[in-house]
Amino acid sequence: MPRRDDIKKILIVGSGPIVIGQAAEFDYSGVQACKVLREEGYEVVLVNSNPATIMTDPEFADRTYVEPLLPGPVAQIIERERPDALLPTLGGQTALNLAKALAEDGTLEKFGVELIGANYDAIERAEDRERFRETMDAAGLRMPLSAIATSLDEALTHLEELGLPAIVRPAFTLGGRGGGIARDEAEFREIVQRGINASPIGQVLLDQSVIGWGEFELEVMRDRNDNCVIVCSIENLDPMGVHTGDSVTVAPQQTLPDRLYQRLRDQAMTVIRAVGVETGGSNVQFAVNPETEEILVIEMNPRVSRSSALASKATGFPIAKIAARLAVGYTLDEIPNDITQLTPASFEPTIDYVVVKWPRFAFEKFRGADPYLSTHMKSVGEIMSISRTFQQAFGKAMRSRELDSVPDLVGRTRDELLTLLERPTAERYDVMLEAFRQGASVEDVHSRCLVDRWFLHELRELALHPEAPFSGERTYKSVDTCAAEFEARTPYFYSCWENERDDEVERGDRPSVIILGAGPNRIGQGIEFDYCCVHAAMTVREADRDAVMLNCNPETVSTDYDTSDRLYFEPLTLEDVLAVCEVERPEGVIVQFGGQTPLKLAQGLVDAGVPVLGTSVDAIDLAEDRGRFGRLLDELGYEAPPYAEAHSVEEALAAAERVGFPLLVRPSYVLGGRAMEIVYGVADLEDYLARNVRDDGRAIFLDRFLEDAIEVDVDALCDGEEAWIGGIMQHVEEAGIHSGDSACVLPPHSLGPDMLGQIREQATGLALRLGVVGLINVQFAVHGGRLYIIEANPRASRTVPFVSKAIGVPLAKMACRVMLGERIADLDLPADPMGAGHVCVKEAVLPFDRFEGADVLLGPEMRSTGEVMGLARDFPTAFAKAQAAAGAPLPNEGTVFITVTDSDKPAAVAIGQTLHDLGFRIVATGGTKAALERMGIPAIELQKIGQGHPNVVDWIESGEVDLVVNTPTGSGARSDGWQIRRAAVARGVPCLTTLSGGLAAARAIAAGRQGAFEVLALQDIHRTDAAGTRT
Repeated sequence: MPRRDDIKKILIVGSGPIVIGQAAEFDYSGVQACKVLREEGYEVVLVNSNPATIMTDPEFADRTYVEPLLPGPVAQIIERERPDALLPTLGGQTALNLAKALAEDGTLEKFGVELIGANYDAIERAEDRERFRETMDAAGLRMPLSAIATSLDEALTHLEELGLPAIVRPAFTLGGRGGGIARDEAEFREIVQRGINASPIGQVLLDQSVIGWGEFELEVMRDRNDNCVIVCSIENLDPMGVHTGDSVTVAPQQTLPDRLYQRLRDQAMTVIRAVGVETGGSNVQFAVNPETEEILVIEMNPRVSRSSALASKATGFPIAKIAARLAVGYTLDEIPNDITQLTPASFEPTIDYVVVKWPRFAFEKFRGADPYLSTHMKSVGEIMSISRTFQQAFGKAMRSRELDSVPDLVGRTRDELLTLLERPTAERYDVMLEAFRQGASVEDVHSRCLVDRWFLHELRELALHPEAPFSGERTYKSVDTCAAEFEARTPYFYSCWENERDDEVERGDRPSVIILGAGPNRIGQGIEFDYCCVHAAMTVREADRDAVMLNCNPETVSTDYDTSDRLYFEPLTLEDVLAVCEVERPEGVIVQFGGQTPLKLAQGLVDAGVPVLGTSVDAIDLAEDRGRFGRLLDELGYEAPPYAEAHSVEEALAAAERVGFPLLVRPSYVLGGRAMEIVYGVADLEDYLARNVRDDGRAIFLDRFLEDAIEVDVDALCDGEEAWIGGIMQHVEEAGIHSGDSACVLPPHSLGPDMLGQIREQATGLALRLGVVGLINVQFAVHGGRLYIIEANPRASRTVPFVSKAIGVPLAKMACRVMLGERIADLDLPADPMGAGHVCVKEAVLPFDRFEGADVLLGPEMRSTGEVMGLARDFPTAFAKAQAAAGAPLPNEGTVFITVTDSDKPAAVAIGQTLHDLGFRIVATGGTKAALERMGIPAIELQKIGQGHPNVVDWIESGEVDLVVNTPTGSGARSDGWQIRRAAVARGVPCLTTLSGGLAAARAIAAGRQGAFEVLALQDIHRTDAAGTRT
């Protein structure tokens, strides 16, 4: 059946910011879809709010909109672009929910837009818990005993029938958000109410518990001729009760006998047919009772999912590409397999190796959070490993995790370790291996955690004989989708250990450049760095060299087999990287695009004689060594806040008196502001040191904290002789909040030309003095009219994708060209990249709703998982768009709470006047109320937090406050500010901590009263031609 010719233009909806449960896998899926649909001759319109994605590069679609993923803006895009079809199955739960909303509000029908990939009825049947159960009943498939509830009272009526423990699953949410396992009635009440609040339709499914059963997933694809293929089977090592995103998983499944696996296959095909997904892929999850072999259907996703990305990388079968072609009318037998180039997509993949996926957690970022794993996903990223045997793959996965600290199990007895296994935590497999080393039997461990005995036998052998799986010769094999049944032309490799070395790598004659990826997504090192690695691969290929990617993250575009000339799916350790270098003999290795992960390997590579391209290792050390960097700033005549370095608690207390309070304190070995805090006095410092400092001689850094400063980020290029400033970003948050968590605006909106000139001069001077070849990020603070340098990072920063989208220049590509020998003078860069007449605002997206009981305070330690961008002709509108995209839209009416420090009170009057004129009720603390009323602005007085009740937190928690403007300085005010923000975050209330943010919000609300904000395509903003080249 040929492709559809009645469709000319297709709208693809992305998944928005990286959040727990929805990460980089949807950028990977969207990029594949954009590529194949344009190859087929369709015009592609793309909308996504996340600037840190490859899919939002203007070259991947004909029209690219970085706009909030909300019905209003997307309806505007549909009205302007008039697409024939909307493809919602590649943008995760966000895109499905949005497509459903646009169908229900009549937008799709009004403009004649067809849903392709999965129609409205299929989405409803899969996502609405009640309809899914009815569909499965009609198909003759069993599900756990369950009930639907839309209120707590209704849920309680089903409790006796279901019993405890019970599983609570909210409808239409992502990664189990809002759900969990209720073990007693109090937990049941709490989780049901939370789930109803989290569900966009206020509905929860209450499931009979199948905790302890085996959990299996099958990736299924179906075409309009009813051809079905099973792409991959995935088995969770963790039994039912741990969300599959938090489980260690293995592909293909290992423990089911063939007759039982065939039943799963048959049922998966029945599910996709019954739901009605006719043109795409789906993920079907099952529970299997290991004792009785009873099979229950748990759920299905009628779209490309997190597991789809894993299955694609595990098999080499490009699910998203094939799903996009199925959506426009092709059948599976008409679509060729890219890798074999001989077999069609209807030929099921077969693999002759084992794949292990391991989740990456970040509990250390969320003090007070419940550490136990449940049906509510908590991991922030994942890694994947491939090898010939389960033990090899599991061992490689463990060393790919890049943990900040190894679980401390020293001194634990065997019985203590076994007790720890009774409730799963992030460290459960470390605990399990240690228990085996201390003599625990397979039955001892199985009785505590219910992991299948086959896996436990394998893990016991690995614990007792850790070197045995890795004896023999390391050799590189290819991922070919067909277990070598056909000769495959594949650029995709993994290492394993065999008796004799027999590499399948065909090296070729061209010089190669190895690009080291960023490893698993985690807080502080996310998709932004993968974006830079992908741009490096593109640039290396354009420079007539082979681009070789080395990474272990299955979610990313960098690990798509056609991003580079050769892909090695390997751990990012020095040993593994050097082994690849031995095969490749590269011209050089690029380490500055993957964040801290590859930078930590740079010195080891140089010591082994491997050339590192770009900025020298010594220059990187010069920027990171506080003493050397301070002397360099003195030499250049640039100011930095007073600082000291200590190596013990006593030294730190003595140094604090010299540096002066308030202090910004942190240990020396951190990423993303880990364990960094602001302290206001000796008692605060003593408390910090007691909690965070080990007497091991490691350095403790103490910097004077510049209260009420304006923070500024600069991204620049340098070739060693000339520097070029790409972007200057002004933070729209109080000083002291990590740059990754702070909203920022480009170009700066309140810095004068003289200060901007100083910033350019010092960023340029610093880049040249460091000898940077490639990218550098410099962080400044403007305080009392003076400019201070906070730090410099001679590598790609997390703001590179945002700046690239804002100015229309791909910074990472330009940096890679410089690293390969070109000069800035040859790059045809614009003289004023920020002078295009538009404004961009970056806003962070925070995951606090995933970590019940966690401290939600923002500070110098980074907490955000992702970001969004607001793009407009003016700052207030861009700011409003960014807030809406981040899930905290500015209110159109209601009550605003204002409390500002004394120096800000005159300017706060302008905010109060604007909001009062717009009809808002204003509440304020005493001093701010007096300042407002002196200017004729009425306000209601609220007590400060320490003055009693009701105070502002009470008002926020009761839903009576719609907007907060709070500019805290000093210890007491900052502590109050933290509590105010905590309440605001919990209620989804926008909380602005600078006057510029408050003014922008007030002006944006006023502008919004004039009508909907204009949607803008990047191609119009940057006037790009079809090839993506700036004109």
